[in-house]
Amino acid sequence: MSNTEIVGDTALHELAQSIATVFSQRGATLVTAESCTGGWIAKTLTDVAGSSSWFECGVVAYSYEAKEALLGVRPEALEQYGAVSRETVIEMVSGALARYGATVAVAVTGIAGPSGGTADKPVGTVWIGWKRRGGYAHAELFHFDGDRESVRRQTVAAALRGVQKILTS
Repeated sequence: MSNTEIVGDTALHELAQSIATVFSQRGATLVTAESCTGGWIAKTLTDVAGSSSWFECGVVAYSYEAKEALLGVRPEALEQYGAVSRETVIEMVSGALARYGATVAVAVTGIAGPSGGTADKPVGTVWIGWKRRGGYAHAELFHFDGDRESVRRQTVAAALRGVQKILTS
């Protein structure tokens, strides 16, 4: 999926507020596992007053070692598929859910730029994974356009929309 959307702070706050309402009403909790967004998803969610009642924790894991230690990503997955892959994001989201005990988890891994891209995985390539306790992990590939901030903003918005969808569907 390619996207060139410009996502402002107001739109991110509205998404977070909507998620807060649903999670609070349902007594659900959330954990985030972030690489390319550097904690931006967790920050956006915890900007909402009262988030401590439904936001469990956020993990920022950039290095292979951190992904392995904090999220239980297997070294074999990282070596065979790389950090920016469906396999890795599935292991990130599954590990976050298993280790931190929430109802729902979201994980992101990607190449925000301006460097780091390859022919196979250009800048703007992002994998997002979601998982609900007792369910199967779902991962989606995105190709965002723009500079580093734009790619990261679009990633946060897409991750939040997915969180909203997983709890309301």
